[in-house]
Amino acid sequence: MPSSPAPDAATRRRARTILDRLVRRYPEIHTALDFLDPWQLLVSTVLSAQTTDDNVNRVTPVLFARWPTAVALAEADPGAVEKVVFSTGFYRQKTASIIALSRDLVDEFDGVVPADLDSLITLRGVGRKTASVVLAEAFGVPAIAVDTHVKRVTRRLGLTRHDDPEEIEADLRRLFPRARWGAVSMRFIQFGREVCDARRPRCWECGLADRCRYPDKTPPPG
Repeated sequence: MPSSPAPDAATRRRARTILDRLVRRYPEIHTALDFLDPWQLLVSTVLSAQTTDDNVNRVTPVLFARWPTAVALAEADPGAVEKVVFSTGFYRQKTASIIALSRDLVDEFDGVVPADLDSLITLRGVGRKTASVVLAEAFGVPAIAVDTHVKRVTRRLGLTRHDDPEEIEADLRRLFPRARWGAVSMRFIQFGREVCDARRPRCWECGLADRCRYPDKTPPPG
């Protein structure tokens, strides 16, 4: 992980105030992806890149009914898989990724998804974000996943100055106690979807406006 100076006490307090407000807004929150086991979540998370969770949830019942295990998907015909995942976009790349990671699981982990980050990111097509989602959501292991929503919201709130997801993850790890890492990402993601939109954030109804350093706040409609 990247190394940078530890945040001071005031910065930590500010960060925890932000997280406490998000916890009040979203007391219980989990991924919107449907899954029955860690392998299904791993595949679903890879498919969720640059599409909606709803789109993924529409195709995975068909995908997992036809190829219900890593062993089965590892041996699948790519053309057949492409037809199933077509509507998620970038279907050729995603097909190659989920078949490759399934082969790696079979070859290196006997078809069982490992519950540690270092092992997960050895799988082809699996980066830190995907691995962290699986760890937090399927295994309950403290982990912070940085996607576009997390990056946007945390930068606007002044919790990080970085653009690189790994640097942002490192900043958030330093700001929040390990015991709270698990749902940090999902809360920032949902807030980004509902309020802190990329193009037109709903600043007039934002419960974090007094903590926000974003200079281009959106005025109320009308």
